[in-house]
Amino acid sequence: MPRVCGDAAIEDGPMVTIDDVRAFAMTLPRTTEALVRDRVKFRVGRIVFVAFSRDETEMGFGFPKEEREALIRSEPDKFLMPGKGDLRYHWVECRLASLDETEMRELVLDAWRMCVPKKVAAEYDGEHS
Repeated sequence: MPRVCGDAAIEDGPMVTIDDVRAFAMTLPRTTEALVRDRVKFRVGRIVFVAFSRDETEMGFGFPKEEREALIRSEPDKFLMPGKGDLRYHWVECRLASLDETEMRELVLDAWRMCVPKKVAAEYDGEHS
C-alpha cells in the first residue's frame, strides 16, 4: 500500500521511523543520543548531525549549505529548507515518510562523516566496505 507525502504516493517500502534511525546512528563511532527540549538529537561531542521534530515526522541532518538548494529542488516533496534559525548551519530537513531505509542510512552516514575526524570516518569505512 503506498504512503502519501504531500501530493505524491510513495511505493518503495515501509516508512522509516525514529527507531530505524536510532538503530543505525548508534552503530556509528562516537555517537551519543540526547533529548533537548523534547527533541531527539544524535551528535558527536557537541556537534549535532541528526535531529527530529517534536512529532518525529521530520528529520534534520548535516548537509553542505552550498548543495542544499539543489537537493531541495530535486525532490521538494521530500526535502525542506531548515528553519530561519538553522539557515546559517550546514543543515537540511526531510519528511521521514518519504525516506526508505537505504536513503536514510546514506543521509545519516554522510551527516555523521561531517562531524568526525577523517581518521575515524576512514576506519569506519574500512570496517564496513
